[in-house]
Amino acid sequence: MNPETFHGVNPLMFIINPQAKNGYCLKVWGKVEQMLKEENISYSAVRTEYRGHARELAKIYAEQAGGQRLYLVAVGGDGTVHEVMNGAAGHQNVTVGFIPGGSGNDFSRGFNIPKDPEEALTAILKGISHSVKADIGMIRHTDGNKTYFINNMGAGFDALISRKVNSSKIKGILNQLSLGKFVYALFLVKELFFYKCSDIEIIIDGKKHQIGSAWFITISNQPFYGGGMKISPDADPFDGILNVTVVHNISRIKLLFVFASVFKGRHIGFKEVAVLQGKNISIRSSHPIPAHADGEVLGSTPISASVCPEAIPIINGYVKEG
Repeated sequence: MNPETFHGVNPLMFIINPQAKNGYCLKVWGKVEQMLKEENISYSAVRTEYRGHARELAKIYAEQAGGQRLYLVAVGGDGTVHEVMNGAAGHQNVTVGFIPGGSGNDFSRGFNIPKDPEEALTAILKGISHSVKADIGMIRHTDGNKTYFINNMGAGFDALISRKVNSSKIKGILNQLSLGKFVYALFLVKELFFYKCSDIEIIIDGKKHQIGSAWFITISNQPFYGGGMKISPDADPFDGILNVTVVHNISRIKLLFVFASVFKGRHIGFKEVAVLQGKNISIRSSHPIPAHADGEVLGSTPISASVCPEAIPIINGYVKEG
C-alpha cells in the first residue's frame, strides 16, 4: 500500500451508513478506520443521516472533484452502495468501492468482495490501481426521471417482500441475533398466501413476451439478490446484457420449492421459471404491481430498463478471468 496514492488529486472518501444492519456497520467501520490509521492512509469519511443521503453526498463530492479522480467507498448494505452508485453515475472520474456492513450484501457476493472488513479494505486498496468498468441498469420512469441499479431490479412478489422487509422492526431484531439473512424468507412465507398474481407483457429488444399469472420478474446485472439468493446464475456485470427471470403459473406450495432451490441457482430448471436476456426491457402488467431497485422501493409498473455498458468504474476484488 502506498499512502501517496491517495494524496493530492486522488482522494479516498468513505460514506458510512450508521444504521446498516441495525448499527452493526459502525463496528465494521471501526475496524476499517483503525487499519487506515495503522497503515497511514490519507482518507476522508462522512456518515449518512437519512435515507437518500448517501446519494446526495456522492453527487456533491463527484461534482466538487472537478473531473479529478475520486474514490467513493460505501460502507453499509446494498441500499448504501445503491445510493452511492446513483449519486456517482455519469461521473467517469468517480470510482466506487464497497465494504459490506449490511444484512444482505449481495453486491459483495456478485463482485467477489471479502466479507471481513479488513480483507475488503485490503482488496480495495490493491484494486485502486486496476479498477474495472461495470455495467449498470438504468430504469426510466413515466415522469422522465431515472434510477440506476447495480445488482438487480424487479416487479411483483419480490418487490412487495422488499418493501415489507425494509419497513419491518423484525429485520432489526434478526440482525441483532445475526439472523438478518433469513428475514427475506420469513416475509416470503408470510405474504405467500395473500399475493395476487398478474398477467404481464415484457418487451425485450423489440420482441414481445406475454406471460400469464406471473409472481414476479427480476432483471439482473449480477447473480445475487435477497441476501444470497442466486436468482440469475448466468448474469455477468461485464457482458453488456441484462438477464431476466420470471416465475409464473405456479402454485403457492410449489413456489416454496422454487425459492428453496434459488440459493444454489437450481430454480431455473423448473418449467414455471422463464429465463430471458436483452439490452432494453419494458414491463407492463394487468394491474399495477410494486417495483424495486437493488431492494429499494421504486414505485410500480409500468416500468422499463436498459443496460448501460461499462458505465461505472468499480474498485473491488473482482478480476475477470481470461
